Amino acid sequence: MKMPRLSIATFNLYNLNWPGAAMYTNKKGWSQEEYDRKIAWTVSQLQVLQADVCGFQELWHPDALANVLTASGLESEYDMVVPDDADGSKIVCAALVRKGLLTGPAEWVGEFPDAFILRSQGDDPQTPEIDVNISGFSRPVLSFAIRPRKGHPAVKVYVCHLKSKMPTRIDQEDWYKKDKAVYGKHREGIGAALSTIRRTAEAAALRILLNDVMKDTDTPVIVLGDINDGQQSNTANILTDQPRFLVGDSKGGGDTALYTAQTLQEYRDTRDVYYTHIHQDLRESLDHILVSQEFYDNSHKRLWMFDGLVINNDHLNFDDHKGLGTNDHGVVLASFKYSPAKQRKTR
Repeated sequence: MKMPRLSIATFNLYNLNWPGAAMYTNKKGWSQEEYDRKIAWTVSQLQVLQADVCGFQELWHPDALANVLTASGLESEYDMVVPDDADGSKIVCAALVRKGLLTGPAEWVGEFPDAFILRSQGDDPQTPEIDVNISGFSRPVLSFAIRPRKGHPAVKVYVCHLKSKMPTRIDQEDWYKKDKAVYGKHREGIGAALSTIRRTAEAAALRILLNDVMKDTDTPVIVLGDINDGQQSNTANILTDQPRFLVGDSKGGGDTALYTAQTLQEYRDTRDVYYTHIHQDLRESLDHILVSQEFYDNSHKRLWMFDGLVINNDHLNFDDHKGLGTNDHGVVLASFKYSPAKQRKTR
């Protein structure tokens, strides 16, 4: 296979489950009518996007995604990547991959790597000790490999869904119940802090997995998904390794760096309208596509050149997602064209 172009999408499915199946505290789940509208809207997005790789978050039952694929008329064009134990009882990350691209089996990583430690006595005498005890991802990270160009290394793809900004519930904790009068007024703040700590830990754990694959190698990497944080957030900084974006005739690229498709688009466009989620009238970019130096225009190791970004987010202007069948996140598509960097001549 020698693909001249490669397109990657990330798509939060907004709890796509079988009709009538319980989700969280919603024991009734989707009605048949609501489910049918969700399927129809999701089909319309896939038909427009036609992405070579589409990573999903918030899938519950694989049969629901299979329904989408069949209804779209694209069943013969894609391989569906879902975990064997997915049965509608929990959220999983999944993917659709254009046939012929996959190489090797997919893996869902639930446990943090052995090298993960968040423990420190502090940088100076004034800094108290910190010890964070978290052992795994809230949503297992999907990992698989694709080979769009024969003769080049396979591209490692990660689909992730990090902890949301929603404050963690603490009202069922024993320590909270014992002294509700004290902790009740701090419930939101403590809950938000717990969610932030968990999301930060997940980003750090994924960064360790990325380092193991990227350090001192020429393995192309794509990370996509709902990281529940913005482009300049600490979560994104941990994942990307905070690379420098070069302009003009400069040539660079970082061994373990990831470059946000959002920033790549900003270099091409004078107007920034990137948002994938609206909460309390605040437009945020929570859904991202991150790429290694092999996909970065100004890298001397570039294989693929950025060729544009599409964000389908008009549906976010209407709140009745259940009634309309829409999702509460925008759908992001990044495209690349095969264009290896010309190697500089050495004297």
